[in-house]
Amino acid sequence: MAAVLASGPGAVLSHRAAMAHWGLRASGWLEVTVARSHRQLPGIRIHLLPLPEDEVTTERGVPVTTVPRTLFDLATVLPRYQLERVMHEAEVQRLNHTLSVPDLVRRHPRRKGAATIRAILAKGIRVTRSELESQFLAFVNKVRLPAPEVNVALFVAGRWLECDCLWRSARVIVELDGRATHDTARAFESDRVRDRILMARGWRVVRVTWRQLHHEPEALAYDLRTLLTSDSGTAPSRSTFQLRSDS
Repeated sequence: MAAVLASGPGAVLSHRAAMAHWGLRASGWLEVTVARSHRQLPGIRIHLLPLPEDEVTTERGVPVTTVPRTLFDLATVLPRYQLERVMHEAEVQRLNHTLSVPDLVRRHPRRKGAATIRAILAKGIRVTRSELESQFLAFVNKVRLPAPEVNVALFVAGRWLECDCLWRSARVIVELDGRATHDTARAFESDRVRDRILMARGWRVVRVTWRQLHHEPEALAYDLRTLLTSDSGTAPSRSTFQLRSDS
């Protein structure tokens, strides 16, 4: 708030500072957007740009660009891969606004960053709910395992159960155990009940941790491939299976 006040009337938190304020990603940048020319202030990056009223809001008492406008601005200051992660996070948190990112691209088609946003939207945003999921999907690609369905809801035993990664034909489910979401007594119990329900109905459930993914990748890849191919009897030889080193 101090950065906004120091920048004068009509200033709003924007770009990486707005990203951090919305809880999309941490940042040490202090950035504001102002409509009129303003002297530079120590430690604050000033962006000169008039903003329509429907592209700004107030969040926790601070004037700030809306989430879609923040994402649009980030396209001018972040590498594409970082922007994609932030867009993923905005979707995960369901931080929507009446004026969407595609609306902004149509409104400002020639503005810097619009082409990057269009390319990401054309490709489609694949939502993953944690960095562990992102790392696991990259791992699956690296070891040439079939791509799983991600964040799938299954109706089993009269209830909906959400699965992190699912290979439907092999009836294999991978649950990604991050401490932030699974390291409580309540989560421990509910996870085990869930696993029991699935396994009793023919699903094979594997729990994968960050440590396994980064310290036991070859063993993990071998075991997953064995599960995915066990019905056809074509499990790989442990002595010959190795991780790809070309990506």
